[in-house]
Amino acid sequence: MRHLVSAVSELRKSGVKKLVDARMNELTANFSSEAKVFSELCFCLLTANERAAKGMEIQEKIGNGFLKLPEGRLVAFLKSHGYRFYNVRARYIIGARRHYGKLRGALSLLKNDEERREWLVENVLGLGYKEASHLLRNLGFNHVAILDRHIIHIMHGHGMIGELPKTLNKKTYLENEKRLAPLCARLGIAQGELDFYLWYMETGKVLK
Repeated sequence: MRHLVSAVSELRKSGVKKLVDARMNELTANFSSEAKVFSELCFCLLTANERAAKGMEIQEKIGNGFLKLPEGRLVAFLKSHGYRFYNVRARYIIGARRHYGKLRGALSLLKNDEERREWLVENVLGLGYKEASHLLRNLGFNHVAILDRHIIHIMHGHGMIGELPKTLNKKTYLENEKRLAPLCARLGIAQGELDFYLWYMETGKVLK
């Protein structure tokens, strides 16, 4: 872990920190309105097993279509933009609409990010632990980890986990999240911020 602490520390002394800080400020502002919260929820539904850049492209182009398009037109929109899972993800987005108007209130009432994540996983079809953690970070709640394949590979490469897990169920997700906690403590940053730096190490990008 010592080498990983050093690598992230160097990034935080570079211009990458300015990019990360700007992105975090931008994402925190998403919690200011229900429309932005719902848009981020739909973005996170789209990014499971898909590139974040593709989800961002669709989110930018669809406008209020996440909320307004009938299912058939939503399917057609996703398909026309090269999105692979157009049927099932359109169905998830349509299902998520029943929470519109209640998301900010529900998340605000819960006392910590772990409880917020549990609520999302239990109530929004299509959100697993990674996607729910991703959504929370994109709303400014930074105390849960986004364990995608990039982060898992970094953890494996630095000896933080043994063999690469084939799947991440709740038990293995939470176990691996705990393994990142000492790294966060050493660096003095939250899980959500750490994710940006680890993701940059793998991809050279600061997305969301």
